[in-house]
Amino acid sequence: MSEIVTQVSEDSAAAAALGETSARFAQWTQFAALGVLIGLLYHGILANLASQWWNDPDFSHGFFIPIFSGLVIWRMRRQLLSLNPAPCWSGLLIVLGALITLVVGVLGAELFLSRSSLILLLAGLVILFFGWRVFSVTLFPWAFLFLMIPIPAILYNQLTFPLQLLASKFSTGLLSLAGVPVLREGNVIRLPAMSLEVAVACSGIRSLIALASLGVVFAYFLESRLWKRIALVLATVPIAVAANGLRIMGTGLLVQYWDPDKAEGFFHEFSGLVIFVVSLGMLYVAQRLINFRWRRAGGRTAA
Repeated sequence: MSEIVTQVSEDSAAAAALGETSARFAQWTQFAALGVLIGLLYHGILANLASQWWNDPDFSHGFFIPIFSGLVIWRMRRQLLSLNPAPCWSGLLIVLGALITLVVGVLGAELFLSRSSLILLLAGLVILFFGWRVFSVTLFPWAFLFLMIPIPAILYNQLTFPLQLLASKFSTGLLSLAGVPVLREGNVIRLPAMSLEVAVACSGIRSLIALASLGVVFAYFLESRLWKRIALVLATVPIAVAANGLRIMGTGLLVQYWDPDKAEGFFHEFSGLVIFVVSLGMLYVAQRLINFRWRRAGGRTAA
């Protein structure tokens, strides 16, 4: 009798294991089919986005954004595995909203909307299959993905001209302090040797976007308190503006005291790389100052 009971138990366990394996296989098959469907919907949009990253130096940092988000999720894997999935149908509404955004973006030829719809779709799918708690844990790496999408052209144009004027004013002041005779007319800096135009490419928008993205990464790894992370990311704005002004000042000094042709050629491009490294140093100094101020105010050193 006991042998029969044992055999029945073993058969039941085997059947349960087989059923669990079949359920997992069916689940992964569904995810694979869903991935293929998403690929069919977005392959053209993603190819165009990657092409812009490759060809537009203002947004070449986009390649690293999804890599960083994936790294953050990988670091969270134990926390995510400890959570019990709680699928929520409200995620379906977000999925529908993302698909509507995709249609509007494609029909209206608005790249920002069509590209953003993919990120919204990912949020809806996570909530639909795993629930709001899982999504709340992955909120930061999900939101960081928006930085890989180039800002809309209308907003880009609204930002570049004020940045051009700001860079012109700042660099003109620095050149005057350095004893260089200089006159500014709008975004044109007139030197005795030649005139420098602070064009769109010299507005600093490129370094601002890249430095802001890097500032988020910097803050994530070096700071644990939310307010410190926000302060560090906000600090990238004046740092980028100041660094760009220094670069234009350096170009003006080369024009005045050395060779205008070389100033506009290799050294102009090389100075951009040097100033970006200087920006990273300034970002590190800002992080140390924030922690110094926190300790002076009575905060914990380990904060």
